[in-house]
Formats: sequence, structure tokens, C-alpha cells
Amino acid sequence: MKTKILKLLKDAGGYVSGQALCESLGVSRTAVWKVVRQLQEDGYAIEAVRNRGYRLAESGDIYTKAELESVLHTKWAGRNLVFMQQVDSTNNKARQLAEEGAVEGTLVVAVEQSAGKGRRGRSWVSLNGTGVWMSLLLRPDFPPECASALTLVAAMAVEEGIFQATGLEGKIKWPNDIVLEGKKVCGILTEMSTEMESIHFVVVGMGINVEVREFPEEIRETATSLVLHTDKDVNRAALAAEVMAAWEKYYEKFLQTLDMRLLIEEYNQKLVNLGREVKVLSAAGEYMGVSLGINESGALLVKAADGKVREVVSGEVSVRGIYQYV
Repeated sequence: MKTKILKLLKDAGGYVSGQALCESLGVSRTAVWKVVRQLQEDGYAIEAVRNRGYRLAESGDIYTKAELESVLHTKWAGRNLVFMQQVDSTNNKARQLAEEGAVEGTLVVAVEQSAGKGRRGRSWVSLNGTGVWMSLLLRPDFPPECASALTLVAAMAVEEGIFQATGLEGKIKWPNDIVLEGKKVCGILTEMSTEMESIHFVVVGMGINVEVREFPEEIRETATSLVLHTDKDVNRAALAAEVMAAWEKYYEKFLQTLDMRLLIEEYNQKLVNLGREVKVLSAAGEYMGVSLGINESGALLVKAADGKVREVVSGEVSVRGIYQYV
């Protein structure tokens, strides 16, 4: 009921009588009053005026399950919302829920992660109140070899969500980072469970630095956060909601072809690697080249010094001028 009352107050844009809330929800005035008190304790500035009712004033960056549910405008992504104050890793929690039978679109969101995960076993700093740490559960009906492109789809969704929520135009560093002015603001970690030719589930984890103002010394030169690039307040719930809305848009296009065919042009426009000199570190060794963008499968095309164009499907790709690579 908390989410419903919050949404009614937001949609009204002014005073809503207690009687109107009672009739809309089919509850007593006392029940409405109790929920309003809970919302005020959560930090919402709700005015209560006799003979006028309740009015929601500007409340800043309140990050709760009710707040996120009230701003979500998706069909299915995030509609089963698991909101936690603290967890070791949202990816770990999403995997656990998947194994217990959680539905597709389940979104695990945490205010703080104690053991956030990045690619290749790296840790991800995710302190209380400083970012959007969330993982989306998928149960796709396509072959495992198609799943690698989901990281690219997620990167497009995060970049779009950041723009819609803040006006900041980030770039994608293939395959799983969003960068602002040459520094990493978001990382994406996609994990899946498969058996033979089928996928049990996929978990797409997204970590967006929002309010981080000081980074550990070892990543200070390579990491950034949204607050360092805008003078506007960043509402984390609105940001998460915009990312989920963008996810549905791009994922729907991906499902039509099960590759990046319908997304490749837009992806390459957002790609910070495009036309830049890159260094590729893979199992086959290290080499330099120029990035030509992605192909339909999501592989990065790199024109090496010998003139041959190679497909990079995994490994590290460093971009000249990004993350202090000069």
C-alpha cells in the first residue's frame, strides 16, 4: 500500500484528500494515516492540512523499494523487485533467486554491496548510498552462443538511462563499461547458467557510480561518478527506472534477430573505441590496431598493423586515451 499511496501523491501534483485515498485503496483513514507516517519516516516531505488532505513536496534522493516501484515504467523488467539494504553481491543474490525459481524480470537492487563483483574476479567498490547496484534476471529461450551480446545490450541501456536521468552523454567502452570524459562510471557483469544447448538463466549486473566523491588511490585516475559531472541532484530510483525502461527497448530489438543487427548502428555511434587505436590482450597474445566498431555478433573488429581485420570476442581491449592508456 505504501507504493500505491506514494504514486497517488506523485501523480496528483497537489493535495489529495484522505477520503479520496481511502476510496481509491479501499482502506480506512487510519490505515492511510499510518502509511503516510511511514513515508515521512522514510524521508518524504508530506504535508497534511485539515480539509485539504495530503501533499507530497520535493523529497530529494530517497532510495527505497516504494520509491523505485513508484517510478518504474516498464512492462516486466523490475516488476518483481527485491530491494535490499545490504548484500554481498546483487549478482549472487539474483543467481540464488533464479535457482529458487524466481521469474524473468526479477530485479535485485541493493543500497550497499559488501563484495561487489567486476569482470575477471575483480572487486567493485559499492558503498552505502553512493550508487545504483542492481542485477536483472533473464530466462531467455535462445542458444547460449547468443548470450554474449547481452552485455552490449545492457551497456546501451545504461548509457541511455544515464542520459534520460541526468542529461549526461556517456560512451560505451567495449564490451562492458560506460565512460564519462575518459573515466569509468559503470561496469557490467553478465553471468549465466547453462546445460548443453539451453540456458537456465542469465544475470546481468550493473554498477553505476552516482554519489562517489572520493575513490581509492588505485582507481582514482580511472574511475568517476555522475555527481562529479553534473551540478544537478541525481535521483538513484529515477536512474534505475530509466535504465530498466531502456533495457526493455533494446532487448526487444535484440530478440527480433538474436544478434546486434538492429542495434549495430546506434551502438557504434556510442562506442568510444570506434576509430581509436586499441591494444588487445587475449589468449592469442597482445597486438595493436584500430577499432572499426562491432559486427552483428557483437565482436569488436580491429584492423591490425598487418592490415588484417580481426574479430575480438573476449579478452581485454585498452583504448588509447581512456583509463590513462597513452
